[in-house]
Amino acid sequence: MADRIGPDHTPKRSIGEKARRIVRAFTTKDGLIGTYDYGFLFRPNIPFMKKERRAAPFFGLNDRMPVFLALLLGFQHALAMLAGIITPPIILSQAANLTAEQQRYLVSTSLVVCGILSSIQITRFHIWKTPYYVGTGLISVVGTSFATIPVATGALSQMYATGYCPTAADGTKLPCPDGYGAILGTAACCALLEIAMAFTKPRILKKIFPPLVTGPTVLLIGVSLVSTGFENWAGGSGDCKSRPESGIFQLCPTISAPHALPWGSAEFIGLGFLVFVTIIFCERFGAPIMKSTAVVIGLLVGCIVAAACGYFDRSSIDAAPAVSFIWVHTFKLSVYGPIVLPFLAVYMVLTMETIGDITATCDVSRLEVDGELFDSRIQGGVFADGLNGIIAALCTMTPMSTFAQNNGVIALTRCANRKAGYACCFWLIIMGIFAKFAAALVAIPSAVLGGMTTFLFSAVTVSGIRIISTMPFTRRNRFILTAGFTLGFGATMVPTWFAYVFTYDGPNRALLGFYNAIVLIMETGFAVVAFTTVILNLILPEEIEDEETPELTANEVDGAVDSEEWARIQKGQVKGSDEEARASSEVEPVAGKSG
Repeated sequence: MADRIGPDHTPKRSIGEKARRIVRAFTTKDGLIGTYDYGFLFRPNIPFMKKERRAAPFFGLNDRMPVFLALLLGFQHALAMLAGIITPPIILSQAANLTAEQQRYLVSTSLVVCGILSSIQITRFHIWKTPYYVGTGLISVVGTSFATIPVATGALSQMYATGYCPTAADGTKLPCPDGYGAILGTAACCALLEIAMAFTKPRILKKIFPPLVTGPTVLLIGVSLVSTGFENWAGGSGDCKSRPESGIFQLCPTISAPHALPWGSAEFIGLGFLVFVTIIFCERFGAPIMKSTAVVIGLLVGCIVAAACGYFDRSSIDAAPAVSFIWVHTFKLSVYGPIVLPFLAVYMVLTMETIGDITATCDVSRLEVDGELFDSRIQGGVFADGLNGIIAALCTMTPMSTFAQNNGVIALTRCANRKAGYACCFWLIIMGIFAKFAAALVAIPSAVLGGMTTFLFSAVTVSGIRIISTMPFTRRNRFILTAGFTLGFGATMVPTWFAYVFTYDGPNRALLGFYNAIVLIMETGFAVVAFTTVILNLILPEEIEDEETPELTANEVDGAVDSEEWARIQKGQVKGSDEEARASSEVEPVAGKSG
């Protein structure tokens, strides 16, 4: 394009030249600050005020960029993905009833691992003596995937029901680190599927997983997550949501928590609604940097009000260590058979999400979206995504995926420079290392967290709708969608509908695990819709009426018949107006006599 700055590829430079460029960047005003209009990022959108129409400069992939600007825009990227990174470990650690110390560790580790694995995507390594790559070479930041949450929470519920996870005599669920470790081990094994798919041509992948498959799958992921967000919005997604009349969960989160209230109390609803309204306010009136970080600002406002009203428990923050890192806590890895098939469905979805996100990143970065270079970026991105799934599990984290929201930051700030991506990784790692920061995030009241996560999860649902809207709504496609949603929505709304189909309770654990796998798939809405739409899309042939031609549709209407019909209608209207005029003339004399 005409306004592109710099080449797409980093030019070859000697070590001495690289060293001189680094010294110049940190020792000169031009290298540190540059001439960028920093006010552009902080200028609010106030109604009725004259706005400057001058656009900010666009920074290409490998352009020269001031250090301070790279750190600032990288911090903006980190804030944009912060809420999405911390949400899955908080929800999963609560589902496994892990200790507060383990919850803090998982949030810290999630930030550190996301920063490290994002740098792999951004750097783009060439595999020696092959035409293949690892990574995209773009600002393709990765975060903990939301798609894992429905499978993992369903698996943990099944583990408690079958005795895999411990339960107290009174029915209280005890911490289950082994269950969390089983999820990690299974996820690492299933990630091999995405690695294998990375070496499949994108054309073939798009044929097997078209928008007809990925759209409803992503939509159902969002729908299933919204229920979790709403439960937290009302006070918590734990045992307190059933409002027991006695016990520690009589109030949310527990009776010993500061300012504990019954689930669904007006105070909880108000806290979550404050977060929601703040997000809308930032979108309407906020400066560019506020719009891209609106979710975090909403969370911050909710936390300030919650702290002022006494909802925060400082004991966990005070007890947290100053720093943390990967492997401070470990979990015994194992494979839990019933979630193998659901996790394979998860990685299929992640593959197609990655392809879509990389395409969008290339588009907003003003790079080509077809050709050999683009295909190599797709291959490298999918391969890195699968590899990151294995590395993340070894680092005690659930699968990672590329984050789409950062494409909005690229478009808003007009910066596709990889230096901003590396700065984002730097900030994420720093946030994760300081354990007090993670402890403060874990201590956020559930109602505040629910107001934020419900908005995020609804964005996932909207992404699914957008994917569906890209396909033609032919009769065949509508039938496949209807069949998929029949089972998908049903399983999402009534998740226990398949729990009593199999009654086997014998000693054969392999058979029992197979039955549990089927039950888990049938009770996971997005897994059902994924398998249903894939199968129907492959076996149902394209119908001839899907090709709309004038000979087979009613678009070509005989002109003479149409003209005669129009004349008859017009004649009827004229006749009707004459009768109305005659009736009005007969009424007028009567009215005059009565006066």
